[in-house]
Amino acid sequence: MPELPEVETTRRGILPALKGHRVTDVVLRHSQLRWPIPLNLPLLLKNQEVLDVQRRGKYLLLIFHHGTVLIHLGMSGHLKLLPLTEPYKKHDHVILVLDGQISLRFHDPRRFGAWLWTSEPPLEHPLLCELGPEPLSEDFSADYLQQALKNRTAPIKQLLMDSHLVVGVGNIYANEALFQARILPTMPGQQLKKPALKKLVTVTQQILQAAIQQGGTTLKDFSQSDGNPGYFSQHLFVYGRANQPCYQCKTLLVECRLGQRSTVYCPRCQR
Repeated sequence: MPELPEVETTRRGILPALKGHRVTDVVLRHSQLRWPIPLNLPLLLKNQEVLDVQRRGKYLLLIFHHGTVLIHLGMSGHLKLLPLTEPYKKHDHVILVLDGQISLRFHDPRRFGAWLWTSEPPLEHPLLCELGPEPLSEDFSADYLQQALKNRTAPIKQLLMDSHLVVGVGNIYANEALFQARILPTMPGQQLKKPALKKLVTVTQQILQAAIQQGGTTLKDFSQSDGNPGYFSQHLFVYGRANQPCYQCKTLLVECRLGQRSTVYCPRCQR
């Protein structure tokens, strides 16, 4: 599933083609995604100017003067900018036609993505209003984590992936952040001390920023809005490397499952 760096990479990629441009048409080729796409979406968006493209967690927000389109890429979705003459592909479900003779196409083979409309302030939408802080913001700090984790007995790996605690840190980056912070992923959140939390915040932010600069992590389905893959997968220390030697100490990496998600760690570096 695309995580925060992939969504932010997508936002930056499509922003210049959308901001300040007018939607001339909307083609709904399949309206049954994770939630049904509003069938009046073409009527709502036609001839309307895109004021901005923002991100909250893993959601993209297309801002119009009279409302907002909330987009989630789901398990396999991606957005691409293509010429109007480009033939549709089988899983191109939503197409925004823009005044610059270009189209924004939402391609989603598994159809777990979402296109929703709200005329209310977007951050008050039920899907967004209870999200935790952005990990790259000042609100995500060691002081915040210490307070948020003080009564939490769940493993820190699961807590780091909880969008009510902090948004956008999915499985890939949680594995990597805990390795670089030298924290055992199974440790109960409430047992982490302030120095460990400071290190965790720092490395999480560094890893996410590096992944954004590299265009995200391509493992199976993700590609950027221009069709190019993300390259951060070349820099992964532990994710997907179970039973291979740790790059730092040569100990074989161990894999377990936490919250039904694969977790890989070094039993020596992450004591």
